[in-house]
Amino acid sequence: MKISTRGRYAVRVMLDLALHNTGEYIKVKDIAKRQEISEKYLEQIISILNKAGFVRSVRGAQGGYQLADEPQKFTVGMILRLTEGSLSPVACLDTDLNQCERCDTCETLEVWKDLADAINNVVDNVTVADLVEKHNQSASYDYVI
Repeated sequence: MKISTRGRYAVRVMLDLALHNTGEYIKVKDIAKRQEISEKYLEQIISILNKAGFVRSVRGAQGGYQLADEPQKFTVGMILRLTEGSLSPVACLDTDLNQCERCDTCETLEVWKDLADAINNVVDNVTVADLVEKHNQSASYDYVI
């Protein structure tokens, strides 16, 4: 499994919105500049996040985007599933009901289940708030002499 730029950038955008939350809406051009993402591509990603209710937007000169809820409400898994779809390593695990004809005799199925469980355990237990905290901790190390 490989996470696309859309998934990675969506996580970065959510983190950026959390880090720069002053109560005011943040402009796409400011996010794009900080994250080094083209505005056009960023608009596509923000549109997905907006439609899902992860961010809210206001149009106009004072418009922009902000998180729709507190950073701890959003997990990396939620963001990746929104932008990537299933995170399962094999197609037969994409849905709750495995419809593969070989699932009863598949010697490798347990490996794929364990891998899916490991992936989900990581991405579902890291929130945007955790990423903010990690950012703040690494930023404080930058000033240590």
